[in-house]
Amino acid sequence: MIKQSFRKIYGTPPEVIARSPGRVNLIGEHTDYNDGYVLPAAIDRTIEFGARRRSDNFIHAYSIDFQDEVEFSLDAIEKDNHHSWSNYLRGVFRFLQEGGHRLAGADVAFGGNVPREAGLSSSAAVEVGAVALAMKLFEIELDPVEAIRLARRAENEFVNVPCGIMDQFACALGKRNRALFLDCRDLSYRYVPLSGRVKIVVCYSGVRRALAASEYEIRLNQCRQAVAQIGTTGLAVKSLREIDLTDLEVASPSLSEILLKRARHVVSENGRVLKAVKDLERGDLESFGRLMIASHESLRDDYEVSCRELDVLVELALKQQGVLGARMTGAGFGGCTVNMVLADAAEPFAEAVSEDYKKATGLNAEVYVCEASNGALVAD
Repeated sequence: MIKQSFRKIYGTPPEVIARSPGRVNLIGEHTDYNDGYVLPAAIDRTIEFGARRRSDNFIHAYSIDFQDEVEFSLDAIEKDNHHSWSNYLRGVFRFLQEGGHRLAGADVAFGGNVPREAGLSSSAAVEVGAVALAMKLFEIELDPVEAIRLARRAENEFVNVPCGIMDQFACALGKRNRALFLDCRDLSYRYVPLSGRVKIVVCYSGVRRALAASEYEIRLNQCRQAVAQIGTTGLAVKSLREIDLTDLEVASPSLSEILLKRARHVVSENGRVLKAVKDLERGDLESFGRLMIASHESLRDDYEVSCRELDVLVELALKQQGVLGARMTGAGFGGCTVNMVLADAAEPFAEAVSEDYKKATGLNAEVYVCEASNGALVAD
């Protein structure tokens, strides 16, 4: 697709092509910015990039999805509030240059089928894809973790969204038929097998995550406040990752009800991720599914980041044949649910949930039967 689109826009084929997937988080929500554990997988919905060098110092970028274009100089990369889609590219190019890497002008086109504002990391896919593209086009060598950190900087420091590192990690280093178990404190990771008996089914609620950014920052600050209060009890902790539920119970008198609920979600979710990894490694899919359900309940009741539409999707999913587990995924307040469904039941599941959701809410759910895919920095 990108070759034809690029030729149509620029008149010649691209010199280089890069591909970056979206991601879905199977379990481990709102733990990444608490130095915790996560278990995402890259999915087979992607952003594709094409590029060719120019003889000047300008980047001409065309968004196929937005049918929009911009041009900016590498000598003065500034944020563009009128073409916000371009800021992910701008941030990547700016931080590559600040890191001492020599860039040149380029014509770039990109687009794909990762839905925006749905909790499937379309922004991280663009950032990681832009890094991969620049590495190929300008012959830059980056260690994978260095590339991931740079992509995250583009989101945190240029786009000014305070995300954790999970999204960029999964988009960069996902692997086919594997989930990625990541320790967000030291960035150690390993791959966990996903059984061919099941499919990952993502249900997009049709609700844009309008509150997600502001509420995300509130939750981040609440977690920091909980850590500070727990520290007054004599527990020397730098993050919620460092305590278990027993520690939390001991420290609970120091916490307000809301801070206790936020901390309880993070601490229990870390425990669920560790157990989920063991379940997948020994093939206990039923136990893994129960952990997904418990995760959703915790996100709904303790972390309070779900919404009616996500809850309805989970409730409908759990009524279907072949479903093992269902939960909201992503920051919350809209976006998607992720479901683990027996492979032969995946298509009937998708049809039934879509139909029932329309009846229950009047909204159309987009349902994707997915497979775990390679990341942008993993060779096909």
